[in-house]
Amino acid sequence: MEVPKDQIATLIEHGLYNSAQMLGCFLVSSPSANAESAPHLKTESLVLLGDSFFREREYRRAIHTYKQALQYYKIIPKQNLASSRSSLSSNRSSSPISCNGSVINENEVKFKIASCHCSLNENKAALVEMEGIPSKARNLPMNLLLGKLYRISRHSRAAISIYKECLRHCPYVLEAITALAELGSTAKDIISLFPQALNRSGRAPFDHTDLSRWLQRYVEAQCCMASNDYKGGLELFADLLQRFPNNIHLLLEMAKVEAIIGKNEEAIMNFEKARSIDPYITTYMDEYAILLKLKSDYPKLNKLVHDLLNIDPGRPEVFVALSVLWERKDEKKALQYAEQSIRIDERHIPGYIIKGNFLLTMKRAEAAVSAFRAAQELRPDIRAYQGLVHTYLALSKFKEALYASREAMKAMPQSAKALKLVGDVHASNSSGREKAKKFYESALRLEPGYLGAALALAELHVNEGRNGDAVSLLERYLKDWADDSLHVKLAEVFAKTNMPQEALSHYQAALRLNPQNEAAKRGLERLEKQMKGVDPDAPEEDEDNDVEDADGDQDETELL
Repeated sequence: MEVPKDQIATLIEHGLYNSAQMLGCFLVSSPSANAESAPHLKTESLVLLGDSFFREREYRRAIHTYKQALQYYKIIPKQNLASSRSSLSSNRSSSPISCNGSVINENEVKFKIASCHCSLNENKAALVEMEGIPSKARNLPMNLLLGKLYRISRHSRAAISIYKECLRHCPYVLEAITALAELGSTAKDIISLFPQALNRSGRAPFDHTDLSRWLQRYVEAQCCMASNDYKGGLELFADLLQRFPNNIHLLLEMAKVEAIIGKNEEAIMNFEKARSIDPYITTYMDEYAILLKLKSDYPKLNKLVHDLLNIDPGRPEVFVALSVLWERKDEKKALQYAEQSIRIDERHIPGYIIKGNFLLTMKRAEAAVSAFRAAQELRPDIRAYQGLVHTYLALSKFKEALYASREAMKAMPQSAKALKLVGDVHASNSSGREKAKKFYESALRLEPGYLGAALALAELHVNEGRNGDAVSLLERYLKDWADDSLHVKLAEVFAKTNMPQEALSHYQAALRLNPQNEAAKRGLERLEKQMKGVDPDAPEEDEDNDVEDADGDQDETELL
């Protein structure tokens, strides 16, 4: 043969994909690989060329080339196939980018085509290819991809069956464990799959005692997370972290959950610890970006986005972080970034939540409902329920808001945030304030450190004219939590009760804790005007346009 095909395989193996592509063009056009006289050589050559395209992420070209290979494969004389299939059965490759030395593996090529479609977010086409592979011919990577595709297409039963098969092959496929937990499998069901892997192999490839100590606890932690038992899940993850110190995966899992349940400082600490160990991670970094924005720590947020763009600008987390950064500057552009994160990964929950928040701010409430619903259908996330409730209240749809809040409480019976959410709905109606008070107090009994419920209860006291009760509640919490939001709320209460000096003191305390607290800045500015006898609501004179332009340029520099 004029062009040795084994040389292309060698080039691909060594990562020289561009060279493999160029050599592949010679190989497929070689007279010795004529489709009529040597269809098997033509087929093998096209698969190798397709592999080089796949490695270079030229997925369209790879799909086209693989399909050509399959067409030529069909015209290979049956007697040649009969002899080659026997060798295939004993020498099947499990790699998505490999090929049998004498003839292609048709199922492997279909898997490669499906993988290309997945990379292009063409999940329906990928599923068609994967379902064309007989179940007995599927290996572990094939089953994992098929499980993912079934889950995306909402064929939950089929996905559960496939993921269980993955764990029977190998109990260490952690993504299958997480998927099964999120699909509703119990820890007991998942763990029962593990011994089968031992029995089938005829030998123990791992220490079963060791397995029961940490992998089973990992399963239990993921099942706690999936059932919204965040407290139990965090305890299990913390226990695992003691055994595996500086484990980035565990740190990120803990930080993500802490962010969801409102333990912002703990979450930031774990995100920063993970980044100090590996500064190039992108997983859950959009959650970290959201926390930095809530803290008004824009210098850190700006640096984080800059780092993420340098690491991998194609990840959905990067676009969510960009949308968070651009919220102050350009809401429309921020919304576009959030939508781009969803286009990259249609199951990326933070993208939907951020999109919903922007739409709500932009007075597009109906569209916001769709975004929050999309997030909630992917996984019961308290932030999606919060978005739904606040959007329905903005639309004056009290019944829908109450139903959504009760949905949250049903999905998360041990969540103080869910209880507080029901209280928020009742508090929106003057006739429901007594009920709201009971829900806020129940949330605080369940989680005494939940400042959100304490602030909401204080606001309720103020609305009912019980300013003294509001002050007592907030001062009691200030003894244990030095939080800027508590100082701001106290300042607002004192300002309403005509106690300007006390209000001034708490606004200043809030800004000492968080110099970027916008509510404290606005409140302090308003209070200072009142203390000078100036009407804080009077329109201000327009300032010099040149100064505004200069400020705008400075903001642009900070953002970019």
